[in-house]
Amino acid sequence: MDNIQVVSSIEDESAGVTYVVVRLSETLASRGGRTRLLSLSGSPGTSERNGVRYENFSVDPGVWSLPAKLKPSRAMSRAVSAAARDCTVIHAHGLWRMPNVYPGVAARDAAVPLIVSPHGMLGPAALQFSNRQKRLFWHIFQRRALQHVRCFHATAPSELEDIRAFGLREPVAVIPVGIDIPPAAQPVISSVPSPRQVLHLGRIHPKKGIDRLLRAWATLSVADKDWELHIVGPSEAGHSEELQGLSNTLGLSNVRFNGPVYGEEKAALFSSAALFVLPTLHENFGMVVPEALAQGTPVISTMGAPWQGLVTERCGWWVEHSPEALAAALQEAMALSDEARAQMGARGRDWMQRDFSWEAAGERMEHLYRWCAGQDDKPEFVVT
Repeated sequence: MDNIQVVSSIEDESAGVTYVVVRLSETLASRGGRTRLLSLSGSPGTSERNGVRYENFSVDPGVWSLPAKLKPSRAMSRAVSAAARDCTVIHAHGLWRMPNVYPGVAARDAAVPLIVSPHGMLGPAALQFSNRQKRLFWHIFQRRALQHVRCFHATAPSELEDIRAFGLREPVAVIPVGIDIPPAAQPVISSVPSPRQVLHLGRIHPKKGIDRLLRAWATLSVADKDWELHIVGPSEAGHSEELQGLSNTLGLSNVRFNGPVYGEEKAALFSSAALFVLPTLHENFGMVVPEALAQGTPVISTMGAPWQGLVTERCGWWVEHSPEALAAALQEAMALSDEARAQMGARGRDWMQRDFSWEAAGERMEHLYRWCAGQDDKPEFVVT
């Protein structure tokens, strides 16, 4: 199935969208599909890795009608239009930038099906940020670009609800993304560090609810020598500094702030943590949750992310956003024995291996592409 994937950027390794788009492209290529991934980059050019043709384009200098923050790229626009004339489907990822507009124009002109993955960008919390700019962009660009969507892709039922709440009535395919599971030979939890670590890892952004986690942590009766809270990730708009100020105001001496980590260092952080916490206000999927579970770490997630399975699979907690609810879950989790938490983590890892493989995600996505192209029956995971 020849396909082109279009996304603003894959340069931010800490972003879940980068991981998802790259791994989806690689999976489709491994299944025999001719896959091209078009994105913006500080180093424009063409390369091929793992069967995927990567085409990178530079951002045009800002002009009065299209400021640079909207990521305009005439070269990318022309390339997407040319690629659309030689593919079966276009799959666009994200919203609110010019690279998220070009696929709609190309799909219209080439008369090929367009699939759009919002990646959480239609969630209520996400829409609150830069709300006026997004409304303006919608009326000028984004609405027309979505007029030619054949099907939206949601990673969870909650994102389907967000798409419908925004007023979009096209079909929606609910397909969870995949997760890479460490080799079975790798120990799930190799050792218990002292002090034990509670980890939050991801972008340091207001919508992540980390301030509530800090307020919850301040209410716990834990000795400094027994537990530490680690906040790890890239700061956005100075939010990490704001949180450090809040931590100082609350008198927290057992909280550590660190910058972003990637690759093996990231995996090691997940596996060495006693608990992982995602206090988010809203996530369409929350990639860090399956990443933690794949490393055998039990998870506490707020209901801003669609992870009620943490409870049914007995590998974590799914709680309200409030500091009180977070504190109660933390207190319960930290009171468990190391062995009990390890057993929860093992159940989580088994769950990821069973239900969240990239092979399953790629098979479903191919079925969706065939249906959109008129080559197959409607998949059962498509809601019309």
